[in-house]
Amino acid sequence: MFKNSSKRFSIIAVSLIAVGAVFLVGFYIGKDFSLTEVQRITNLSGKEEGVPVQVNFSPFWKVWNTLNDKYYATKAPLDQDKVWGAITGLTSSLGDPYTVFMPPAEKKSFEEQIRGNFDGVGMEVGMKDNILTVIAPLKGNPAEKAGIKAGDKILKINDKVTTGLTVDEAVKMIRGKKGTEVRLTLFREGKKEPFELKLIRDVITIPTVDFELKKEGVFLIRLANFSEIAAGLFKNALREFIQSGSNKLIIDLRGNPGGYLSSAVEMASYFLPVGKLVVEERGKGGEIQDFRSYGYNVFNDNLKMAILVDQGSASASEILAGALQEHGKAKLVGTRTFGKGSVQELVPITKDTSLKVTIARWFTPNGRSISEGGLSADYEIKVTEEDIAKRRDAQMEAAISLLTTGKATSTATTSKQN
Repeated sequence: MFKNSSKRFSIIAVSLIAVGAVFLVGFYIGKDFSLTEVQRITNLSGKEEGVPVQVNFSPFWKVWNTLNDKYYATKAPLDQDKVWGAITGLTSSLGDPYTVFMPPAEKKSFEEQIRGNFDGVGMEVGMKDNILTVIAPLKGNPAEKAGIKAGDKILKINDKVTTGLTVDEAVKMIRGKKGTEVRLTLFREGKKEPFELKLIRDVITIPTVDFELKKEGVFLIRLANFSEIAAGLFKNALREFIQSGSNKLIIDLRGNPGGYLSSAVEMASYFLPVGKLVVEERGKGGEIQDFRSYGYNVFNDNLKMAILVDQGSASASEILAGALQEHGKAKLVGTRTFGKGSVQELVPITKDTSLKVTIARWFTPNGRSISEGGLSADYEIKVTEEDIAKRRDAQMEAAISLLTTGKATSTATTSKQN
């Protein structure tokens, strides 16, 4: 989730690195033991010996020197690559999948993804319960066309088992040139066995907003992400809603992985009086920053609104849905959301490297931590295999029914309010 003014954002894409171990045997006669390990290093800059610290760095330098002295390789590893690896290990030691160091290649890939200028299959992935998981396939792209669903567990990429892979490593394997194939072995809840899908990579297009007036007189706005331009497009969609004459609105946030915080606050402001809390940010030192409605509040009490959510609804989606739910403006229909409630800041380390670091967590107006399990729907409607086979959108049917009859039911499912 991005914060424009401070380059802070929340990104479902994270990086955890496995740390290798070196077993040392034997000894070397003739080494000058009068020098400290850091003094023995002559080909590095930035060594700040004597800087007071509360941890002992001598083991690090001893390992560094031992690797240089003893490690056998046909091609000597570059010292700078070892530095990148050490920093990566440092970030992974925190156990936070959203705090990640990006060496030059990863930084370039990340920047391409943010610009939307890349080839791949078009889906957001992240770690959930330490398993590589699909957050959401992007509408109209190869992953969605192949049948990938939010919540699918990625067990293998081609013939590579994903256990132990970082998200960044997995993304690098999944992405590739347009027209090439990648095979994914997936496990989906409700299926007994894993299954394989073959996807053909393409130029990824990232949709934002579309809308329509349903035959039942319900106006539908589908929001695919919270990009920089999303708030403006959402405003245009609301204008169309007003002109339609309908008072029934569905906002579809299913499969929406999030984006800019500012866009979420802007959108919530169309439904809330000025000053109403949209989301609360709690930082490392206990400091609290509130993000409140700008007070556009263009709709009266006659508005009936439902928000569709699922396990692919994350980050800014959860902020918007949580705020409108808790202020009594909308009911949530679908399934529990992903639970991405932290914010990262992008810190330049060198001109070619960056660090994404978690600096705060998000809480709803009523103080719920978004990170702890996500948001539960007011009306839980699960998608069944029968629904998929018959191309039936039971969640949409339930939301339409809620707004037109007051009961969230579909042709296949009777919902129960939580």
